Amino acid sequence: MKIKILKSSIQLENDRVLLLPFDNKRNEELKNIIFDKEIWEFMGISVSNEQGLKNYIAKTIKDKNNRLIYPFLVIDKETNKVAGCTRYSHVDSANKKGEIGWTWYGTEFQGTGLNKACKFELLQFGFETIGFKRIQFSADQDNLRAQKAIENLGAKKEGVLRNNYVASNGKSRNEVYYSILKDEWKSLKDENFSEFIKY
Repeated sequence: MKIKILKSSIQLENDRVLLLPFDNKRNEELKNIIFDKEIWEFMGISVSNEQGLKNYIAKTIKDKNNRLIYPFLVIDKETNKVAGCTRYSHVDSANKKGEIGWTWYGTEFQGTGLNKACKFELLQFGFETIGFKRIQFSADQDNLRAQKAIENLGAKKEGVLRNNYVASNGKSRNEVYYSILKDEWKSLKDENFSEFIKY
């Protein structure tokens, strides 16, 4: 597995989306979309003001520098606007697995097809370049929109982990877990993501 590539500057792109490393100066543009309470309902944190945004940016960059995550800014190529964020996390090189998550989009970008384009790039890079054998996803048990989006990727539902994280209000929350395996990727790529494949 080529884990060292996560120490480099990774930029992923197709006709619909551009993924930039989160420490790009464009992360300041998150202020145009991030202060929407609806975004944070199931995220375990809340960003509601300028100081919260500064803290969010600083912590995300710190976690990246500590090799805990590899975060991206999501750019909508149709508008050239910063649309949200996503990341690789829980990378386990010994077991060749990782997670794609902490994904959120501004309200105007939800349901536009941007998420599928984004996840295609992350899945393709994860399986074909990094060398993951398993990529997992999770969503709050009550976040039916996120669960549907994950299922639309072709991920398989594995089960519910009870009290798996503590939300910003102090309450423990259950999460639903999904996965895609390397052995499934080739057929899944052809069936679900053909519009993004360059022949």
